[in-house]
Amino acid sequence: MPFGGLQSPGVTGLAAEPELFRRAVATLKSVRTRPELELTEVRPPQRLAPWAFALTAEATGPSDELSTGRLVLLHDPDGVEAWSGVFRLVAYVRVELDPELATDPLLPEVGWSWLVEALETAGAHFLALGGTVTQTSSARFGDIAGPARTDDLELRASWTARDAELAAHGSAFYDVMATAVGLPPVGVSTIR
Repeated sequence: MPFGGLQSPGVTGLAAEPELFRRAVATLKSVRTRPELELTEVRPPQRLAPWAFALTAEATGPSDELSTGRLVLLHDPDGVEAWSGVFRLVAYVRVELDPELATDPLLPEVGWSWLVEALETAGAHFLALGGTVTQTSSARFGDIAGPARTDDLELRASWTARDAELAAHGSAFYDVMATAVGLPPVGVSTIR
């Protein structure tokens, strides 16, 4: 189903937004998502660009792992030299890890490959891709409620879209969210 909802909380400066930005947001919102993903438009960060749109996403995997994410579209009609363009996408994905998986020394490289492969597979036209993958382990002590130990992986990335056609970029982000929690590709069933 295409992403829907109210436009107002997720877009800055509605009164005079440029047509190119409106088209970019429309193509991003037109992406058909998996039923396992829950999307919500949220207020975008202020002062990063003249125009911005943001959404959050959540997905639960077959083993009840949870991934949360945020995708932000920034637009500056004058272009930004560091972006090498007028559109910049910023993504954040956090996923709870199984303790056994958390010990894999190649996990950061694997996490980064999720994004690169998703962008390439979706056919997203991008440049200036950069980011970080961070593994964290937290142990709880004393009166703090919750599991004794948690392990997480965080992917933070940004890239420049070459044009306003952002459907492939949105699809790639949603694919990363699904991959992070171990959901099979669309049309493939898991055997339990």
